[in-house]
Order: sequence, then C-alpha cells, then structure tokens
Amino acid sequence: MAGNQAMLDYLLTRRSVTLPFLAEPGPSAAELKTLLTIATRVPDHAKLTPWRLVVYSGEDRAAIGAELARRAAERNPAISEEMLEKERNQFLPAPLTVGVLSKPVENPKAPEMEQLLSAGCVAFNLLNGAFALGYAAHWVTRWFAFDKEAATFLGAEEGEQFVGFIHIGTPTAHLGERDRPELEEVVRYWTPPAH
Repeated sequence: MAGNQAMLDYLLTRRSVTLPFLAEPGPSAAELKTLLTIATRVPDHAKLTPWRLVVYSGEDRAAIGAELARRAAERNPAISEEMLEKERNQFLPAPLTVGVLSKPVENPKAPEMEQLLSAGCVAFNLLNGAFALGYAAHWVTRWFAFDKEAATFLGAEEGEQFVGFIHIGTPTAHLGERDRPELEEVVRYWTPPAH
C-alpha cells in the first residue's frame, strides 16, 4: 500500500479550532451525510455499534442555550449574568454540533471500556472528517454531558452517556500550535522484567 503524504501532513499538524472561532457556513446536507459516514467507520469489536449521534443545528442552537442557562440558574441561583450568557452560547456560533453518546451493550467479547473507546473514536473521526471537508472542529464535554436531566434534554436515553459534543464550522482564525508532550516523556519501549 502506497503512503499518503497529504494525510501524514494533516495528522502531524492537526489542531482543533475552538468554538469562538467557528462560524457559518457549516456542512451542507450532503457533506453532513459524508461526515456522519466517516464518523461511524471506527473500530467496533463484535459489531455492537455501542454509540449514537445527535445533530444540533439552525435555530435549535439558541433554544438549547436558553434552556441550559435556565437549568444552570436553577442549580446555582448565584450564577452571574456573564456565566448565564456563556451558557446561552454553548452551541453558538458554530453552525453545527454533533453529540456523541456511548451506549454500552452487554457482551462477553467486548468489555465496556472497549465500547467507550469506540465512541471516542466516533468523536475523533468527526473532527478528522470535518477538517477533510474543509471545515474545522472542536471536541468539548461540558457539565450538561454529566447532568442527567440536561443530558436527557439533549437527547441521551437511559443507559447512555455523552462522550462529547463536536462543534463544526468554518474557521475564522488560524490558531497557532500548542505545546505537545515530548515523546521521551510519554513513550516507553517494553523490555522483559528482570528476574
């Protein structure tokens, strides 16, 4: 199999573009179908499909923000107006957000951790697919992923847990490189234990 230099260059320089720097336009309906197809081509031991996706777009984004702000104020009556405004904009300005849910299935061949990792791969493939289509993306997990009522409002069903929300749009800025770990700090080559 021949190498793919363009893919290598991309993987060596991939960088998330954070939510404030994502704007219209977002993917078209056809591009979204391609993106979701890419997202679901992940390792999936025993073919369990232990994940699900929820798409948020259009005017629903502002409605979601209003409800999140209401719930945040309900949980913390002392919350500042500045923080409420942040809640109102949780799904803005990105034109599209895809929520990725882990939904583990009982199976002796595939432990729950493997299934969770498969869901994480779906989220990461959404990032890669967005960039491949000429957009940019940002993977976030906020309080509403872990708050049962808020997660249910956002589409989680019984036994499901959000692993993240992938915000997708057209980048309005080029973000510089961020610090990355030195390989020597995170990589070890295995050697047999001494006896």
